[in-house]
Amino acid sequence: MADIKPTAVKSTTSVQPHKTSNPVSWIAPLACIILGYVIWRFIIGSPDNFKVGKDNGGFWPERDGALSNLARMYQGGIIVPILIGCFLTVITFIIERFLTVLKASGSGNNAEFVRKVQYHLANKDVDKAIAECDRQKGSVGNVMKSGLRKYKEMIGNTELATEQKVLNIQKEVEEATALELPMLEKNLVFLSTIASVATLLGLLGTVLGMIRSFSSLGESAGPEASAKLSQGISEALYNTALGIGTSAFAIIFYNIFTTKIDAITYGIDESGFTLTQSFAANYK
Repeated sequence: MADIKPTAVKSTTSVQPHKTSNPVSWIAPLACIILGYVIWRFIIGSPDNFKVGKDNGGFWPERDGALSNLARMYQGGIIVPILIGCFLTVITFIIERFLTVLKASGSGNNAEFVRKVQYHLANKDVDKAIAECDRQKGSVGNVMKSGLRKYKEMIGNTELATEQKVLNIQKEVEEATALELPMLEKNLVFLSTIASVATLLGLLGTVLGMIRSFSSLGESAGPEASAKLSQGISEALYNTALGIGTSAFAIIFYNIFTTKIDAITYGIDESGFTLTQSFAANYK
């Protein structure tokens, strides 16, 4: 008996590729660092917040005699506005990822959605299963809908064996998944990077502040020297506090988002398994 070669079937996906351009990823960090400098220079470093240096101007004017704890942050040095920019960048991407993950999660519970689709497929009602995907409106629904369209196409196909039809459905699900996952994971690298870099920047600012403090100590004597040293150390530690706080914030939300994405990914995997198993059982 001659071998029967599988008939090639052109695979089309119902899920359109997401736009690859990501202007937020390069505009937001730069804008946040500029905004961080503006906050540090003109709000925290306002002449009204200090006793000395009211007439100084320029990129980094000298200020002394801080009237509040917030004003002392200005004296932490030029690393402070970078750290403020990092914190603003974290906030920006937290909001951006929150909106994206919220949209990708869809409406309702993913497990309940998959059960409803399984019920409709068990009754061989593919159209109702597709309608459930339209109501879900999330990444799991998008992948499931793409697979269901191929599922419906394979039902009417009389040329392929059941195993080949199942493979076509599985391939369609994989293609749809490959289009959804990058959108979920995009920009998380900024949170993970800042989580590591912010602490190092804070330590760098602290070291620079300590160098400046001990340099001032060498130029002074008596009680005035110890007062300047303690003040300088206090100012330098603002860098450490900002760096650690920013890093902790980034780590917490990075873990929250990865957990949410893992749950969505699990729902996508479950939806693909549901489609292939249902077709193999109902259309042998």
